[in-house]
Amino acid sequence: SRWIDYYASRGITAIAVDCKSGKGLNKFAPAVNNVLSERRERLKAKGMVNPMLRIMIVGIPNVGKSSFINRVAKQNRAKVEDRPGVTRGNQWYSIAKNIEMLDTPGVLWPKFDDKIVGERLAFTGAVKDQILDTELLAVRLLDFLRSLKPADFMVRFKLDDVDLDAVDSYELLNIIGKKRGMLISGGEINTERAAIMLLDEFRSGKLGRITLEMPER
Repeated sequence: SRWIDYYASRGITAIAVDCKSGKGLNKFAPAVNNVLSERRERLKAKGMVNPMLRIMIVGIPNVGKSSFINRVAKQNRAKVEDRPGVTRGNQWYSIAKNIEMLDTPGVLWPKFDDKIVGERLAFTGAVKDQILDTELLAVRLLDFLRSLKPADFMVRFKLDDVDLDAVDSYELLNIIGKKRGMLISGGEINTERAAIMLLDEFRSGKLGRITLEMPER
């Protein structure tokens, strides 16, 4: 709700939706019609009966654009995977009797001046893992999670018996790997496998509802 208030204070219409449960999706088409009501009336004045409103969805990679389209259009037509770069080209979808939406590939600005912004985008999978050190990325994510200590994260990895203030994030990655049985020869922890698992579970929402940044207070 804080993000909704943040955008509303700047004159931007925003609605909260959940593509898993479908909550809030029924508000989308009415919001589009309301925002574009003047355009619709101009088209009607030119003699167009029930004019089609054409809009587009734009965002960074791997944030659920295609998942949103599938839910709001009530059909699985857009390709969906838990990795960036799945949508290869522009595609039109009918999401209401008078609204068509253009799905587009994810976009990122060419250079990150702020390292933290780049890291947080990488946490979400917006940046391809192949160009990053996965273990280092997982350790940096644990830096954030250790300070936040979200309940679902603590329970999922059975960390109630771990003093998070007494271990560093790499040690914590080893602890998580051990608790998940990710061992290799000699009893050593497979930290790469643990890192991949941690990032996958964070991106799929299995660690709970976690936001990496908040609007200005």
